[in-house]
Amino acid sequence: MELAVVKAKSSGQGRSGRRDRAAAGQRIVGLAKNIVAHIQHRDDPYVDIPSRTLSNVRFDERKGIIELLDGTQRRYFFSLLGRRKGEGSQAKKFMQTIRVAEVCKKLIDTSDSTSIRDLFYNLKVPIKTTDGKTGKELIFEEQAESDPIIEDIEVTVAALREELGVHAETKGAMVGPMTIIDNGDTIDLSAMGSGGWAVPSIVEPDVIRFVKHKAEYVLLIEKGAVWQRFNKDRFWETHKCMIIHGGGQPPRGVRRLIYRMHDELKLPVYVLVDNDPWGYYIYSVVKQGSINLAFESQRMAVPQARFIGMSSRDAERFELPAHVTMPLTEEDRRRAKEIRGYPWFASKEWQREIKHMEALGVKLELEALSNKRFSFITEEYLPRKLAEKRWLD
Repeated sequence: MELAVVKAKSSGQGRSGRRDRAAAGQRIVGLAKNIVAHIQHRDDPYVDIPSRTLSNVRFDERKGIIELLDGTQRRYFFSLLGRRKGEGSQAKKFMQTIRVAEVCKKLIDTSDSTSIRDLFYNLKVPIKTTDGKTGKELIFEEQAESDPIIEDIEVTVAALREELGVHAETKGAMVGPMTIIDNGDTIDLSAMGSGGWAVPSIVEPDVIRFVKHKAEYVLLIEKGAVWQRFNKDRFWETHKCMIIHGGGQPPRGVRRLIYRMHDELKLPVYVLVDNDPWGYYIYSVVKQGSINLAFESQRMAVPQARFIGMSSRDAERFELPAHVTMPLTEEDRRRAKEIRGYPWFASKEWQREIKHMEALGVKLELEALSNKRFSFITEEYLPRKLAEKRWLD
């Protein structure tokens, strides 16, 4: 049945994108006022950065998502050697944190946005000395320095980087029986040719609106090359679904858009990835959220997402020859053991799945199905698994 959605609700928190940005701006102001207050009291100013580590998250079994706990790392200004053993200078990191927050506030105030790379170059300037002269040391030497600071600001002011006016490179594509409004332009996603609609980094309701659709579910495909096969065979048309990919680990825009289609349009979500530890992890990020973005799991994770393949049992079930498999590497085995220990992989079904892969000692790529024939994955493999309900929750 076709469903018209003229005014899609905003987000899991019931706010519009513009109000999100304004609220983020106010929280940056609050951060600055707190630092000024410390200075006025002649205290060493600091910023508390929520810790984005495995030890500071928990898996909420009732909600089915990874949530951030309240552990923080305190970053001081008057600290050249660090407060703890093995810790480097906090003074420069403190300065970098405040400088990134300042630029983000300007982007919010001017309703502007920029790429992560552009932000790095904007901040790649010399540090001024106490007498106002230009020094030789740069605020940021490499983008590897600025990227983590952006994440620090995100989690500190409880806002996605897109709400701060910072976006990543466009990655991922989607096609299917749906019409959307993208930044004011009406787009028919069933008429996007071989390349599909490029999923932008910012997909909030003030940018992307769902107008109407005939889709019955969303299929996330790990790889762009496999997605091309599904698009070429017009799987989305025959099976009335939206097919989307994120070029491997799906970026935030893809994950957020999948969440919105599930939450607002009530579409089931299926995840099709390689049969290896990395494929399993991609599925878990879509389903439970990630450790690094645990503070935003409620706006990205889809606990009802289903793992549709590949499974370690598919080689036997679909009679794939042994020579299309690949041996597990030591890194694969290390990663498999690691994810087996995650509480969100603790179910009997997932433990059996991972241990079976380890026992076989091999992994399977989705492309291995092409050994049967090129369209085997779209014409037999996935339709059969869907019909038989052979998925893992």
